[in-house]
Amino acid sequence: MSKVRICALVALAIGAATPTVAQEVFKVEGAPKVAIVLFGPKNDGGWSQAFEEARPSLEKVMGATIPVVDKVPEDAASITPPVERFIQRGHNVIIGTAFGYSDTFKKLSEKHPKVAFLNASGITNGPNLESFYGRTYQSQYLCGMVAGAVSKSGKLGFVAANPLPVVNWTINAYELGAKKMNPNATVTVVFTGAWNNPVKERAAAAALIDQGADVIGQHVDTPTPQIVAQERGVYGTGHHRDLSEFAPKATQCSSIWTWAKFLGPELEAIKAGNWKPQPYGAFPGIKEGGTDVACCGSAVSAEAKEKIMAARQAIIDGDPIFAGPLKDRDGKERLAAGAKIDDAGLWKMDWFVEGVVAQQ
Repeated sequence: MSKVRICALVALAIGAATPTVAQEVFKVEGAPKVAIVLFGPKNDGGWSQAFEEARPSLEKVMGATIPVVDKVPEDAASITPPVERFIQRGHNVIIGTAFGYSDTFKKLSEKHPKVAFLNASGITNGPNLESFYGRTYQSQYLCGMVAGAVSKSGKLGFVAANPLPVVNWTINAYELGAKKMNPNATVTVVFTGAWNNPVKERAAAAALIDQGADVIGQHVDTPTPQIVAQERGVYGTGHHRDLSEFAPKATQCSSIWTWAKFLGPELEAIKAGNWKPQPYGAFPGIKEGGTDVACCGSAVSAEAKEKIMAARQAIIDGDPIFAGPLKDRDGKERLAAGAKIDDAGLWKMDWFVEGVVAQQ
């Protein structure tokens, strides 16, 4: 995701913080038939596979097979043909999975006003179009608690793509979670500059371990940091899916997408004819089904797991991750005592909390 894309996402989220558009019921024409368009390979081990793994649950909701086409690039010339084919075949609920689908989905939704469109990580919305993303800072906070619990040194490493708000909030939450278990914990971050670059991810993870990190977290698309952690005999926490599949000895927690939990009720509403697309898109957390954790590995004690699961329940019950008093790493007050960050503040997060050391 480029900086330009993130800026657009920020602008959309700022508008979402003070919505003025009322939700209107949208009904598809005829019986709902769902189809999915995946950005990457459906077995990529990460983002796209998380949607593929949600598909069987969604098929149970719909009582029918849901066709999928994968490896569809983020350009109109690639997106439009498969979507149009699905619509021609009678599919009137189209689920997309990429930021770069945003503009094309908007145009298609206007061309096909009787078809429902949903798009993960998109920034466009309309009467029959809803974009959605998950509150990954919630699940990364819990993985940070795991990291703080299993670390012996208190030195944690984190391999990330770019210092952009959707990444920064995961890093900050990770550090706050780690501090919950070890007040002296620090998180050193290396940015690779790419969402999917196993070579750079390997180098970054190895460098962090060489500097003393004994737990490696991540916000990149491949399991490489977890694999390196296992090779080097340290622990790790994953992102997108349960990455213990790739590094069972190392991975003690993963921030995972739970799209079936979110999309299931959306499809139920479409079936019932009372779907109300969010005018500024949907931003589900653990409670609504955007994100959650696969936890915990064998290195996590029963006592620590109890604390982590209690924190998870507190999040579901409404406890915020970012609450004042809270200072950034330069000592500047970001949240006063009793204050909570709003969604606009999250999407503009260009700062790091105390304890985060960022390296390029």
